[in-house]
Amino acid sequence: MSIYLNKDSKIIVQGITGGMGSKHTDLMLQAGSNIVGGVNARKAGTTVELNGEKLPVFGSVKEAMAETGADVSVLFVPPAFTKAACIEAIDAGIGLMVVITEGVPVQDTAEVWSYLQSEANHGGTRMIGPNCPGIITPEESLAGITPHTIAGKGPIGLVSKSGTLTYQMMFELKDFGFTTAIGIGGDPIIGTTHIDALAAFEADPETKAIVMIGEIGGDAEERAAAFIKDNVTKPVVGYVAGFTAPEGKTMGHAGAIVSGSSGTAQAKKEALEAVGVKVGKTPSETAALMREIMQNL
Repeated sequence: MSIYLNKDSKIIVQGITGGMGSKHTDLMLQAGSNIVGGVNARKAGTTVELNGEKLPVFGSVKEAMAETGADVSVLFVPPAFTKAACIEAIDAGIGLMVVITEGVPVQDTAEVWSYLQSEANHGGTRMIGPNCPGIITPEESLAGITPHTIAGKGPIGLVSKSGTLTYQMMFELKDFGFTTAIGIGGDPIIGTTHIDALAAFEADPETKAIVMIGEIGGDAEERAAAFIKDNVTKPVVGYVAGFTAPEGKTMGHAGAIVSGSSGTAQAKKEALEAVGVKVGKTPSETAALMREIMQNL
């Protein structure tokens, strides 16, 4: 089993003809993803050859879905055009929209988020991102930029705000493997949250344990802790990036802004530990905690 993405997912790429879009579409194909085409209004009717496959380029998401039956779109679109590309995918009724783009204006993301909550989202589109590595179900499908060679299939579910920490955790626990690893992004407003992913992993019979990676800023991890207490029966281990961050300083990710004691790594660690989540001080220590759990399951 997996959450949100599997070998049957049919993926289109918005921005497939751009440098990043074509590079990562090639890598997604190498990962075994079922890429069925791309979207670029200016290059509609052409094809691109990637990883030995000729992929059609469509003028719109709606047209791509009608021709291919696509149910997932990955967006490699410049920040200025991301909002319009998201609205187009939502209006077309795509099931899953993975927004890789970094630097999307927060107001644009807020408008997309609001649109997702409105009645206009009749297709029930789920958004992952923006500013994220996307989602991988190892040995089945990749929608995003996660290196597919670092870990195989197994019983661990992973949800992370940080892209690079997603990769490190997958590598550290590669001998166990993952059902699905999802990078939700570090922006202040994102589509899919820790809580959404925790609920999906809890419902997935193949996922036996969960790793949750957060970071300083905001209160997403504290809210996730409350959700775990009431709704999650599977063992969860956590890591919060930013234990050494100086207080009051804005750090790399746009969402990582600490005000007073709220949003600090220590406050998040305490909230998670209070509900039985073991929290490592480093990614390697977190992996060791998960290793211990897996050996005792």
